[in-house]
Amino acid sequence: MTPQKTIRIGCGAGFQGDRIDPAVILAAQGKLDWLVLECLAERTVAMAQLRRLADSDQGYDPLLRSRMQALLPLLKRNGFRLVSNLGAANPVGAGREVIAMARALELPMTVAVVTGDDVLGLLDPDTPTLETGRAVGDYGALISANAYLGADAILPALASGAEVIITGRVADPSLFLAPMMHAFGWPIDDPALLARGTVIGHLLECAGQLTGGYFADPGKKDVRDLAHLGFPFCDVESTGHGTFGKVAGTGGMITLRTVKEQLLYEVNDPRAYVTPDVVADFSGVVLTDHGDDRVHVAGATGSVRTDTLKVSVGYRAGYLGEGEISYAGPNARARAELAGAIVHERLHHDLPDVRIDLIGIDSTHRTDFGHPHDPYEVRLRVAASGSTRERAERVGLEVEALYTNGPAGGGGARKFISERVGIVSTLMPRDLVETAVVHLSTETTTTMATASEMPAAVEDIVEVPDPRTPPMLHGAPPP
Repeated sequence: MTPQKTIRIGCGAGFQGDRIDPAVILAAQGKLDWLVLECLAERTVAMAQLRRLADSDQGYDPLLRSRMQALLPLLKRNGFRLVSNLGAANPVGAGREVIAMARALELPMTVAVVTGDDVLGLLDPDTPTLETGRAVGDYGALISANAYLGADAILPALASGAEVIITGRVADPSLFLAPMMHAFGWPIDDPALLARGTVIGHLLECAGQLTGGYFADPGKKDVRDLAHLGFPFCDVESTGHGTFGKVAGTGGMITLRTVKEQLLYEVNDPRAYVTPDVVADFSGVVLTDHGDDRVHVAGATGSVRTDTLKVSVGYRAGYLGEGEISYAGPNARARAELAGAIVHERLHHDLPDVRIDLIGIDSTHRTDFGHPHDPYEVRLRVAASGSTRERAERVGLEVEALYTNGPAGGGGARKFISERVGIVSTLMPRDLVETAVVHLSTETTTTMATASEMPAAVEDIVEVPDPRTPPMLHGAPPP
């Protein structure tokens, strides 16, 4: 394959709950070569593992169907390829869902699924965490351990020619770097090129944040037409430099200020931004404003990747109980404060860290009746953690009991309970993590798997008779 000179990569999602319309606009009008949807965070994948524990067919992104329903027809019409970590805790299940949707839409489709990030079975519970140095197993019952895979794990999927590539936990910039490496033939041991590509991926990964979302601050940093915020793309050169832009007519903006804020977002040390692909140095990055929502980025350097991969570990952290009730009218704040004190007294002996919040301005009667400095209404929120569901349920019950056991005028009580997932991080030797690719197609009912070490040409395909049975990959349990 002759390396391309320039490719256009768009970002159609920056987190699990991101809007779908901007991705559709990019797919329809962006003249893309690649569309990347970045939909995972540490807690997101841990919560996905909980869903999969409850139902083995679940665990992938809950918006997968909505996103694919909108994007697959545009993918076939406009010829771009799609890469996404929508697979979350069940990438093979996500791949099968994409195939099912493509069949329903009568669209011939090929999907490649990257697996291997789930390393719970490889994790030593005595491994120290990065946050405190305590052993991972000391935190509680472990429910997930997902290694941050790099671009090298995605390359065999891209080489297969699949139109849709689904992954689980992959480092955010790596989702964007892999298409660059594939298109330009970059080697995995060229830190300069990989660092430049990582900068581009890091700038794209949060979608609307680059175009003014989260940046906006009325009267200080005004952003036009946020209601129709457009998502960014980058025209990437084979040198690793690139120019960012957005579809004409969409809201938001791309300026030196928006790019600078995103460049430093979630970066502890700009001289040593560690990813699975490279240790990137952002300190020499040069930004040039080309006007009309175009900013050129160049100048990153880097050093070779580390011998370890970061692993995000989820553990059961008990339950969160919550209760809310409103007080309105004269003396509302004092009554809400008394109600909070009553509940705190009833709970704090048994539940640690009871939290009392006073919320509200005009939600009850839609006005403050001319008392802006003496709140006409207050909504009391009480929250506390419990080691069991039954203990956490006490919070909502005590708040609800305020109807007749607390101050006058309480109303609109609600109660909630949810399981809590804690997150800690650790490191794992890179050579312990083995990845693979599962190939799916609307034209066959056969699931196929290839090892990540396989060269660009797909060889030695392993057929699995039942497409609903996950393949055994490198001796690991079924995903």
